[in-house]
Amino acid sequence: MRKIDLHCYPGTQAWVDSYGPFADALAAYWHHPWVGKPEDEVIREFGSAGVEVVLVAFDIESVHGAPPLSNDHVAAMRDRHPGTILQAWAAVDPWKGAAALRDAEHAIKDLGMFGFHFHPIVGRYAVDDPKLRPLFDLIASLRVPVMIDVGTTGMGAGVRGGLGSRIEHAHPMALDNLAAAIPDLTIVAAHPGWPWVDEMTAVALHKANVFWELSGWAPKYFPDQLKKDIRGRLQDKVMFGSDYPSIPYPRIFDEWEGLEYTPEVMEKVFHGNAERALGIAARTPAGAAAR
Repeated sequence: MRKIDLHCYPGTQAWVDSYGPFADALAAYWHHPWVGKPEDEVIREFGSAGVEVVLVAFDIESVHGAPPLSNDHVAAMRDRHPGTILQAWAAVDPWKGAAALRDAEHAIKDLGMFGFHFHPIVGRYAVDDPKLRPLFDLIASLRVPVMIDVGTTGMGAGVRGGLGSRIEHAHPMALDNLAAAIPDLTIVAAHPGWPWVDEMTAVALHKANVFWELSGWAPKYFPDQLKKDIRGRLQDKVMFGSDYPSIPYPRIFDEWEGLEYTPEVMEKVFHGNAERALGIAARTPAGAAAR
């Protein structure tokens, strides 16, 4: 079965450095060192897992001062490994104003990236903030999707004040508002969205332009209602993501298998919905989707 991983970080030291003060907090939260790997080791892990990945760039520079994992950097990694890396989500720091708009155009028009990822909790914004509307209008005009984190996160968890992060910034209703305001924008919610899983379910079912990838959680810990809905009313909405390197691929796939979904549902989750909703080519070799 084809496996498209929609939410995958480069795993290198440049990626770790881009997290700034959150790297140490994540190491404590996940109970293992948060250190980068050589690029060739990362690519081998993707190959062993049999996944086609969509990498994620990262930029929280204006808030936390960390060096961005730039769009140019991630696009270059994509281009070095076309047999394994399918595409890449660009990142823009919304608080950079006009520079963010220029970065967005460069990512799509010059680098041929797939769309944009937003991390509201860490970036200290909600995606329905009117101040961000020019950026999302531009993205809609570029005719590319966005992936937006929902629910709580390990970023800053367990640290006094959460390093200034506010969980409410990642509430699913912000996606609902954005989807209603810009109906031509395709939105992928990232992560299960706890503690607002029911709210995220409602948004995904109500808005035709909203989809949902379930990275970052071990599948056996999905709430029971979500497990039920994946085989039922959400089966055409849900997509696969790993949040690599947060959870080892063997564990993720073993636990997805343990949910005992039909082959038809698994095909939709692992590749069919992404092919249909996001325009990822269905009948091309790994890495050959149009840029």
